Amino acid sequence: MSISVVLVDDEAMVRVGLRMVLSGEPDITVVGEASDGDQAVDLVTRTRPDVVLMDIRMQRVDGLEASRRLLAAAPDTKIIILTTFDEDEHVAAALRAGVSGFLLKISPPEQLVEGVRSVAAGRGLLDPAVTLRVIRGFAAQPEPVRLRSSELDQLTAREIDVLRLVAEGLTNAEIGGRLFLGEATVKTHLSRVLMKLNLRTRVQAVVYAYESGLVRPGER
Repeated sequence: MSISVVLVDDEAMVRVGLRMVLSGEPDITVVGEASDGDQAVDLVTRTRPDVVLMDIRMQRVDGLEASRRLLAAAPDTKIIILTTFDEDEHVAAALRAGVSGFLLKISPPEQLVEGVRSVAAGRGLLDPAVTLRVIRGFAAQPEPVRLRSSELDQLTAREIDVLRLVAEGLTNAEIGGRLFLGEATVKTHLSRVLMKLNLRTRVQAVVYAYESGLVRPGER
């Protein structure tokens, strides 16, 4: 099955570059382009792509607001934010909104392609450089932003274990190896965590684990 993708960026040359990279893959099809967030909401609503590649800085409606609108209307929309090194404040806000991942605009083509495939398959995506900045942001906070002990009480001990390891950046296979569980079992536990905590994505689960104080930067 082909993965359908919509490109959203206010620079035509950037969209051309993204289209060239993705169109060369047999399992990926670019089904539309938009130059601002307002156009993006209309286009994505009509085409229902598997993945949206969304720039943050755009005229009229920026990528962050467009992502909020899309996720409010269609929570299953999978959005990858394209970011630069100087947009940390937007990274945290977009993560909380429920986007599926981040990539730096300077990422190599193969990372872009694999990122699209990963998000289309339901896995979250954080560029390692972006992950480091997010963790540093949490480390700079003297206390957790929000304590959610009552929500965490809904989770079983095994679900807590899985959430901790997701926050460490482990894959389902790696979590299974650590906890002596099958990969399918780990996926089931994670699905229950997301449902109980009213989260959309694995990436949101990472944010939740840090903001709730369940995991602190530097802990293992």
